[in-house]
Amino acid sequence: MQAPTVGFIYPDHAAEDDYPHAAAALGVALPVAHIYGTDLHAVPELLDLGSPDKLRHGAELLAPHRPAAVVWACTSGSFVYGPRGAREQVRALAEVAGVPASSTSLAFVEAARALDVRTVAIAASYPDAVARLFVEFLADAGIEVVSMSSAGIDTAAEVGTLDSDAVLRLARTNDHPDAAALLIPDTAMHTLAVLPELETALGKPVLTANQVTIWEGLRLADTDPTATTLGTLFSERRTHVGP
Repeated sequence: MQAPTVGFIYPDHAAEDDYPHAAAALGVALPVAHIYGTDLHAVPELLDLGSPDKLRHGAELLAPHRPAAVVWACTSGSFVYGPRGAREQVRALAEVAGVPASSTSLAFVEAARALDVRTVAIAASYPDAVARLFVEFLADAGIEVVSMSSAGIDTAAEVGTLDSDAVLRLARTNDHPDAAALLIPDTAMHTLAVLPELETALGKPVLTANQVTIWEGLRLADTDPTATTLGTLFSERRTHVGP
């Protein structure tokens, strides 16, 4: 039986090539639709980027693919709405898409629960004020952030230029011994190709934005493929958590 298609709404252009990389590794179809806005990591711009009209347009672009689930592939453009607002955001997206929906911020919560991770370190690319909103979002879900660093990068386009060595340095220098996992929360960052190196270097699970986004979409579509190259989260079939 062919695996269902999962669609992703991705802001602008930065690290969208992580999605065909994962599709090849997992043997699934993961089409990406792009929506556009200012890629500045600042609250007003992020609120606009994740607005209902923009996400509705993304869902319309994905409709010809007949996805079984749709995910808003943006961390900051979801957690900036707060826990309640992020849930309302995906409720509205599911309504217009006609299929289950989620976002990268909610995917981080579900992935942490699936791995039974309760303490995390965050290696964020965002400015500090934006990164702290993610800390608050996780705390609301019962996930303790024992360490948070912010690289202070203002735009998604700049994050997309970071190479594998830069991502590895970011992870190594911002882990914490009390963290059960390291979280890297920006879908603009290329991380999938370097995930095995990240987890080997840290000796613990590493959850990255595009990784958890893809996992969440497949979870919602009730499919559970594995790939040893995509980190602990995809290393074995797990009991699904949540709806």
